[in-house]
Amino acid sequence: MKFLFIVQGEGRGHLTQAITLEDMLIRNGHEVVEVLVGKSSSRTLPGFFNRSIKAPVKRFISPNFLPTPDNKRANLKKSFAYNLFRLPEYFNSMCYINQRIKDTEVDVVINFYELLTGLTYAFFRPSVPSVCIGHQYLFLHHDFEFPDKNQFQLWMLRFFTRMTAFRSSRKLALSFREMMQDETEQIIAVPPLLRREVTSIQPEEGDYIHGYMVNSGFADSVEAFHAEHPEVPLKFFWDKAEAEYQTQVDETLSFFQIDDIKFLNAMAGCRAYASTAGFESICEAMYLGKPVLMVPAHIEQDCNAYDAMKAGAGIIGDSFELNSLLHFAKDYVPNRDFSSWARSSERRIILELEKLATSQSTVPTFTNYLPI
Repeated sequence: MKFLFIVQGEGRGHLTQAITLEDMLIRNGHEVVEVLVGKSSSRTLPGFFNRSIKAPVKRFISPNFLPTPDNKRANLKKSFAYNLFRLPEYFNSMCYINQRIKDTEVDVVINFYELLTGLTYAFFRPSVPSVCIGHQYLFLHHDFEFPDKNQFQLWMLRFFTRMTAFRSSRKLALSFREMMQDETEQIIAVPPLLRREVTSIQPEEGDYIHGYMVNSGFADSVEAFHAEHPEVPLKFFWDKAEAEYQTQVDETLSFFQIDDIKFLNAMAGCRAYASTAGFESICEAMYLGKPVLMVPAHIEQDCNAYDAMKAGAGIIGDSFELNSLLHFAKDYVPNRDFSSWARSSERRIILELEKLATSQSTVPTFTNYLPI
């Protein structure tokens, strides 16, 4: 089978999921022909993605959320107005996506939560089947439990998620736990897409707190904690475009541009992990047995954090108040069921994609390639 990936470029999670799924598909006899990644003026494509992905990468202009003035949470009103103004550019991107689907002659399109993919299928109706992959599709599952948050924002989140999935053949919802299939919504809960580097690395308990913030405005609360507790080593990663690769405040506090290998090594050796509640890094922390403080940056991450807390990942905070994380870490017990669930990811996901091929009657399956 030949696949085309279309990836939302916001944050780190969708990019690492695309890298992992490409490796799985290649191991099972399939091919990723091309990867299209949404871009915006506020984000740069991390170097690790271009180094790790094997298929050719092409970019297109895509909607994104703008931060509040303090660069912490997303500013929904400002984001709506900004993206509304750029609708002509987004329409051109949809035309480009539709043309790439035709030109690459792929069997399946894999959509990593990119809005313009869903809109392309709504307006242009490509004949190639699409599969949506992401934790966000659990928000449409009849058994998903939401946090007690603004109901309008939750409705908008579900509406946005449906828009990404227009005319999709199925939705593979990355989940912290096994769940029944939602046949009405065509949702199948599958394990997270953890890279082989995660499953093969040996975790150790270090003395430092490791962290990642999707919006650099959270650095203020990290520095405030550091001022009171300079004895606690802190290694934080961020997406601050104008910053150097490493911003070393002093001997025990440093900020780094996101680098996937260094990020994972820091995760494996840390005492605890603090994050803006992106699904992917929470899963990595859970697999490596690290307690997590989750500080959501928008409504989607509010839902991620609530779901992860129920799965035993850690605690939720309004800021990077790291004292609470250190206190929680003292009695933290890892969720061992999660590790076995995560290790079944390749078998389950490849099987679902090959079922799609069978139902489309386009190509033979490659079940003999599946790992036992």
